[in-house]
Amino acid sequence: MDTAGPEYGERVPKRKNTFSSWRRRLAQRAVHAGWAWAQRTGSVTAEHPGRLRFGAMGTGTRLAFPLGTVFGEPWIHLGAHCIIGEQVTLTAGLMPDLDLGPEPILRVGDGVVLGRGSHVIADTTVTIGSDCYFGPYVYVTSTNHSYDDPHQPIGRQWPRMEPVEIGPGCWIGTGAVILPGARIGRNVVVAAGAVVRGEVPDHAVVAGAPARVVRRWTAAGGWQPPLRTPAPVPIPEGVTPEQLLALADLDEESAARLARLAEPAGEGDSRLAGLETEGRPAP
Repeated sequence: MDTAGPEYGERVPKRKNTFSSWRRRLAQRAVHAGWAWAQRTGSVTAEHPGRLRFGAMGTGTRLAFPLGTVFGEPWIHLGAHCIIGEQVTLTAGLMPDLDLGPEPILRVGDGVVLGRGSHVIADTTVTIGSDCYFGPYVYVTSTNHSYDDPHQPIGRQWPRMEPVEIGPGCWIGTGAVILPGARIGRNVVVAAGAVVRGEVPDHAVVAGAPARVVRRWTAAGGWQPPLRTPAPVPIPEGVTPEQLLALADLDEESAARLARLAEPAGEGDSRLAGLETEGRPAP
């Protein structure tokens, strides 16, 4: 054994390059700040559309940067106050630079949220109603490949196209697929990973591949099967945003006291006014 070096079992301390670490932290901050600037500057709005010229784009709507594939924008109509996440693909027509006629092909209502990485492919009419929320990586298409001719590659055969309609107020879960010809009613929940085709009634929950109705609400019978968890308790009338922010700082004991003090709508504000936690009054 070589005894010239450090004693057996003794670890040689690694040299610490403090200056290099400091430079790395500075570079990291610069990269993060630069990326935040790029996200702000690269986002698309009606006031700052960049190269995109949508047929219509409502007030408050924003496409996050980095953008996904977008073409056929003259035939895409976006409502007001929509949030289009990063890498969302929006297309009208089979390919860019086609003349698709006088009517819009893709219509998105007001207050729609399209989650990161989602695709909406409108080779024929696709309509998304107002106040629909999409999770990430949802795929909506009005076109499907055909395979009628067994002697031709599927990709070379003319596709089938059918309009798609998604009613207002729907929630489309992560990774769901909406196929050509789907007609989804209002206030429908599409479970994550579901594959939807055909017609879905109003106020339904669908899941599976192909998707089927697993729960539905009607005025006569309510939810069938019954919900397994109670409905969330609404915020009492009169509670201000400042009070809600203060509630986020409450400990469990104070939150329990608040729950005991809770009353029907209209009395919440006066009850909150008398609540004290840790020596300070609630706002």
